Amino acid sequence: MSVPDYMQSAEDHQTVLVVVQPVGIVPEDQFFKIYKRIASVSQVSIRDSQRLLYIRYRHHYLPENNEWGDFQTHRKVVGLISITTCASAKEWPQTAERFHGQKEVYSSTLYDSRLLAFGLQGEIAEQQRTDVAFYPSFEDCSDVEKRVEDFVESIFIVLESKRLDRATDKSGDKIPLLCVPFEKKDFVGLDTDSRHYKKRCQGRMRKHVGDLCLQAGMLQDALVHYHMAVELLRGVNDFLWLGAALEGLCSASVIFHYPGGTAGKAAGRKPSISQPADAGKRHRPGALTANGISADTSTEIGRAKNCLSPEDIIEKYKEAISYYGKYKNAGVIELEACVKAVRVLAIQKRAREASEFLQNAVYINLGQLSEEEKIQRYSILSELYELIGFHRKSAFFKRVAAMQCVAPTIPEPGWRACYKLLLETLPGYSLSLDPKDFSKGTHRGWAAVQMRLLHELVYASRRMGNPGLSVRHLSFLLQTMLDFLSDQEKKEVTQSLENYTSKCPGGMEVITLPDGLKLPPVPFTKLPIVRSVKLLNLPVSLRPHKVKGLLGQNMSTASPFIYSPIIMHNRGEERCKKIDFQWVQGDVCEVQLMVYNPMPYELRVENMGLLTSGVEFESLPAALSLPAESGLYPVTLVGAPRTAGNITVNGYHTSVFGVTSDCLLEGLPSVKTGGCLVEVIPSLPRLQLSTSLPRSAHTPQPMSKEELSSTVSVQLFNGETQQLTITLENIGSEDIETLELTSKIVSTKEKVFGEFLSWELDEPLSHLPLKSGQAVTLTVNIKVKLDFSGQENLLQDLNDDGISVTGLPISSPLRQVLKPRPENKPVSSESGKAEYSHIKSLEAVLNFKYSGGAGKVEGYYRELSLGVHVDVEPSVFFTRVSTLPATSTRQCYLLLDIFNPTEHELTVTAKNNQDLVLHASECQRMAIQVDKFDFESLPQPDQETARFTNPKQLEEERQHAQGCQINSKLGICWSIISFQWLHVWQSYDRESSLSRSWLDRQ
Repeated sequence: MSVPDYMQSAEDHQTVLVVVQPVGIVPEDQFFKIYKRIASVSQVSIRDSQRLLYIRYRHHYLPENNEWGDFQTHRKVVGLISITTCASAKEWPQTAERFHGQKEVYSSTLYDSRLLAFGLQGEIAEQQRTDVAFYPSFEDCSDVEKRVEDFVESIFIVLESKRLDRATDKSGDKIPLLCVPFEKKDFVGLDTDSRHYKKRCQGRMRKHVGDLCLQAGMLQDALVHYHMAVELLRGVNDFLWLGAALEGLCSASVIFHYPGGTAGKAAGRKPSISQPADAGKRHRPGALTANGISADTSTEIGRAKNCLSPEDIIEKYKEAISYYGKYKNAGVIELEACVKAVRVLAIQKRAREASEFLQNAVYINLGQLSEEEKIQRYSILSELYELIGFHRKSAFFKRVAAMQCVAPTIPEPGWRACYKLLLETLPGYSLSLDPKDFSKGTHRGWAAVQMRLLHELVYASRRMGNPGLSVRHLSFLLQTMLDFLSDQEKKEVTQSLENYTSKCPGGMEVITLPDGLKLPPVPFTKLPIVRSVKLLNLPVSLRPHKVKGLLGQNMSTASPFIYSPIIMHNRGEERCKKIDFQWVQGDVCEVQLMVYNPMPYELRVENMGLLTSGVEFESLPAALSLPAESGLYPVTLVGAPRTAGNITVNGYHTSVFGVTSDCLLEGLPSVKTGGCLVEVIPSLPRLQLSTSLPRSAHTPQPMSKEELSSTVSVQLFNGETQQLTITLENIGSEDIETLELTSKIVSTKEKVFGEFLSWELDEPLSHLPLKSGQAVTLTVNIKVKLDFSGQENLLQDLNDDGISVTGLPISSPLRQVLKPRPENKPVSSESGKAEYSHIKSLEAVLNFKYSGGAGKVEGYYRELSLGVHVDVEPSVFFTRVSTLPATSTRQCYLLLDIFNPTEHELTVTAKNNQDLVLHASECQRMAIQVDKFDFESLPQPDQETARFTNPKQLEEERQHAQGCQINSKLGICWSIISFQWLHVWQSYDRESSLSRSWLDRQ
């Protein structure tokens, strides 16, 4: 016997073997359909008996295995069921002859046989025959199972007669010597009358009778016979048959202890009559039954005495296997015994001992096996290791079986079978084909073995002619094993991947194998590795703003309460997801990713873009090249939402090494993100401005550079006016329907008098709505009006003796006794000159607020800011103001000491007065004859207003009104002759208060 039956189990020893075979040409599907119905009759309750007969069916059985039927009777073919098709009566004789030929093959052991003939009708079919059953068709055969049961009962009758015949002690008759095939030549010439020979014959016959008893359902008798056989055979050192007797004893004990079976396939096996259904609740000797009568325990006593304990079963199996191992020709018997012992140990959950039996089975030499038999052997070893929980060992043998499928000696290697077996090894090596399983915690399994297995899957799929499968497995290898690959291996794997993808690009589709297994897509989340994802707000000039009066329109008013914990909780969850800024429909939006390249060489990423949901979004893919092991590297992905609503950034897509990947953020727990949900509002127009003044890099404080679209810079003298021309162009797709302009001075160090920035907006507004591509101009006047007064102590006093006072050829009554000095006096010191030449800065922001399109309907607008930076140079300073009485009591003289801090010649004029020419850094006195001021005529605030207004503010307003009255009467101007500029100077509060105080004293 050269071919082992790896599906054998201990309980198979109590079955009788029936072979089911076709006769002639029978459709395969119809044959197995009938075979399945026949095999469903696996146990039959014998009439007029309390015993069950178990049947094992085979559709293929080697006749040489049948020769071992005397050694173990469950290997003997005792029944034959033939299935044939016969369309006409002419074919019947030939069919009957073929059936007779099949019976001849197993004639030496056959108890009974049946022929099931399909398709024959007529006179022959109407004959009543016990060995043939006629059916008109494969569909019209309702009593097949009943026929099989009758057939099994006939087998039982023969079996029982043989058991009774051989169990009867006929001391006068000579007991034949039962032999296995390879023993027959060894017994030629032996003394058949010796005591040793007779005991051998008796022992072997006892063992044979034990087999028959076990098959006939008499477990107790079988145990007794096996024990007797063991004693007899041990005495004559008949080791082969002693091993068989021990194995029979083990099988009978297993059947007693485990009525459900050990192979897993006999889960529906009913407990035998000799093994009660309540065997788990067996009575102790002398125990009472429910009705108080003592149960008959003789059977239990005998069984308990003869039956092996679970521990003894394994010991006897070891002993039997050791005896089998003495015989080279008993390798199959030894291997099958190991398999049976392993199944028993699996039930007992003794995995380590089971592995010892399997290890022994690995080294059993069965001679020259075919490649198919080797594959079967390794596959069964794998299943048995899996049965006892040795998953990695199971995977090892299954992988060996896979390699055997494509051995060099096979003319046509079975790459598909190899690939299928390799897939089955994955769980044993803690390997899954789903990349999501590798993103959870630490790596499981031996990475080196896993990489080897994945390489074998790649090669097998390529040899199968499926490059798409090769790409998927190679992508999986690169994604999941990247941390374990050396630099050289990374280079080799990526080169192989590029070669494969040049023929079959990799994608994100699920690959379904012929057996239904689905291979999920493998996104390259590590090429490159993304550490953070941040949605960026629009530039300040493009950010939408909500009209303040409409902010509360969308708020929920479902609850009348100010505070609701449920609402707050929901809002909190919403905040965790939704970002507090908005994007605008049609505008380019940005998402920043911090990525790095883990590869030891430059990584080229093509077609990298965003994956979104919620609104229609046009992603603008980017291509990037990351240097080797680059570290964190910022990458900005852009796109434009085409509709309004809420948009969620779900991830990004890439194309690396020819593999397209969709990388979802939910599968990347290590990626940091501040939220991925943002609101997209309806489209708004876009405004672009250009100016007549040069741009400046200076940014007004405290504003940031991002808040301003641009900044202009200009340098003016104090009191000078400059025009700024601004061109506004609509560069968006929506019409500009509204436009507002405001200004704000952001520098507070210097006090500005009057309007710093002024404009007329009526002309630009008349061009609204401004279509796309159209432009409009706006003129803004920049008027610099700072304090013209100077500190008196920074200049030496003017000498009134002989001084030329323009417009007043008299000396001042406020003359002080000082040392004589020149008429034109320069600045007394360098520090004073530096103080008067100090350049001051003014900064302001022009804010354009505009809206239009669908965004305006929803209450949104945009703001565009222009920074204005003005450097103010000093023009003239008034260092002293005093008065003198005039000839008329209604008038007086205003004396002004004027200093020119510039480097140019400067002319000062006033109403009804001569021009005063001042050279650079020169100081002179100017007298102006003016009417006395009447401040009582100025409007006074009412008592109600005065009561609720700050006194300091009231005083400032009063001084401002008085200053304006003085300014209108003086009309002092200055001009730089070389520039031919004319500037208007207006006196300010300091001068106004001095003049008023003097007028009050007159």
